[in-house]
Amino acid sequence: MRLLLPLPDNEGFAERLARVGGGIVGALRTRQFVDGESYVRIEADVAGRVVDLVCTLARPDAAFLRLAFAADALRDLGATQVNLIAPYLGYLRQDTRFLPGEAVTSRTFARLLGGVVDRIVTVDPHLHRYADLESLYAIPCRTLHAAPLLAAWIRARVPAPLIVGPDIESRQWVAAVAQRVGAPYVVLAKQRLGDREVRVELPDLAVHRGRRAVLIDDIAASGRTLAAAAEALKLQGFTPPVCVVVHAVFGEDALTRLQAVTELIVSTDSIEHPTNAIALAELFVDA
Repeated sequence: MRLLLPLPDNEGFAERLARVGGGIVGALRTRQFVDGESYVRIEADVAGRVVDLVCTLARPDAAFLRLAFAADALRDLGATQVNLIAPYLGYLRQDTRFLPGEAVTSRTFARLLGGVVDRIVTVDPHLHRYADLESLYAIPCRTLHAAPLLAAWIRARVPAPLIVGPDIESRQWVAAVAQRVGAPYVVLAKQRLGDREVRVELPDLAVHRGRRAVLIDDIAASGRTLAAAAEALKLQGFTPPVCVVVHAVFGEDALTRLQAVTELIVSTDSIEHPTNAIALAELFVDA
């Protein structure tokens, strides 16, 4: 039986994995010394076992050192393999040097993380210039896809939907969701003007008026693309859309901004958030 060790704030996801897949959740204790250094203790018998660390990496700076200390301790204690279950995998945004002198942090983080675990399993990593995680990581990676779960949620709860995707690059993913739902789809033409400003264009959707618009995206960070899309739909006579995302990052006031222009926001539980409505545990168990 697999041993799951959750890092702090990942206990709920580990418990759901154990309930669905029959694993055992062990105890991993952490605290901070007065100078801010981390203390890590494994409270489980790991000798001769494969161990799955459970740690979503939505806030990777705070999580990485504890993850590295835990992985190293597991090997010292005799674990035969240390895997990482990361429902959300961070540090994929900076995949090139956009301005002179910038650090390409995705490559650095991949070297660091790949040096402490043996295998990574994650969901819908936010890839752009990398074809897949294996193009970036030197260790085995398994990429899972939440599209079937998003489609099942939409099909069960939204009558006569129109699936709306965030950009041209998402067309294949959006088409797969729409096909499973049995609904038409459109994608935005998006121009990013900076970290906090985007411009979007929608084709004429008069033929779909009367349908319920459902915005889908793999990640909601600033929320500006989704909010701009909701405003564009309003201009074409649509009611406030439903918004369905895989990774609910929602930095700063993103959730408030998006709530003002949508009827409902739901997400998977890759990142613990009040909008969580779609469980991912079965995906990981099947993997």
